[in-house]
Amino acid sequence: MHYEGNMIRPPSEAHSILLQATVGCSHNKCTFCGTYRGQRFKIKSDAILDADIDFAARHCRNQRRLFICDGDGLIIPQRRLTALLAKIKMRLPWVTRVGVYANTKSIAMKSAAELAELQRLGLGIVYMGLESGDDETLKRICKGADAGRMIAAGRKVRQAGIKLSLTVLLGVAGRERSAIHARETGRVLSAIDPEYVGALSLMLIPGTPLHADYENGRFALIGPREMLTELGIMLAHTHMTNGLFHANHASNYLPIRARMPADREKTLDLINRALDGDIQLKPEYLRAL
Repeated sequence: MHYEGNMIRPPSEAHSILLQATVGCSHNKCTFCGTYRGQRFKIKSDAILDADIDFAARHCRNQRRLFICDGDGLIIPQRRLTALLAKIKMRLPWVTRVGVYANTKSIAMKSAAELAELQRLGLGIVYMGLESGDDETLKRICKGADAGRMIAAGRKVRQAGIKLSLTVLLGVAGRERSAIHARETGRVLSAIDPEYVGALSLMLIPGTPLHADYENGRFALIGPREMLTELGIMLAHTHMTNGLFHANHASNYLPIRARMPADREKTLDLINRALDGDIQLKPEYLRAL
């Protein structure tokens, strides 16, 4: 398989075939992210992707899922993306689900009919970084969209019959707007009603604008208990009809997995017990991105 530059994938795609169709991120402006700093976004050639699919056809016959890397695969023009999905379906017929990262820009560029076409060709899940539902926080972290655009994008994906997984980032609002960030994020999650929500806890990366703000006293990084309090507020304001809310990423201080709405109250009680000191939080040295 042909890989270049830094490459990331969702934790749930750990055992998937990783097909790197793009290099970098089409947005690449988020102040907290250092993954693609200095890396120019590009779409790989059809020849490279054809060779990778041929390799997967020979060597990846036990993997039932495929993830199209990298930072925003949905930005690939519709004709090329449908052709790619058709090749995957034809040459890797045992693959039951294809996943991809997306942002509000790439989702807006696809019509409802185009998204439905992608779904018919095997696109089963879209991962989108919401990070926050607070417009002021979204502006500060240069996310490139406000809460209204996030809601519209998320609903558009779901209406196409594609599963949606949203990432939210605890601590990204700093101390000043922590509670507002938590409440507004819960509101936006409720409005979108995705199948999956993954909560990560902020870890500052040297070389990023947010890390520079922290070092210069312009950003206050909240501590473990404040992160947990933020998670509790967010979860209390999140109303999903039938989704999974989890915070079991390596960055989190307390792993949780809640089937919504059935497990919400039980999980809130777990968070409160941790805040009371009855449950030990993950030590700092065990956290990771």
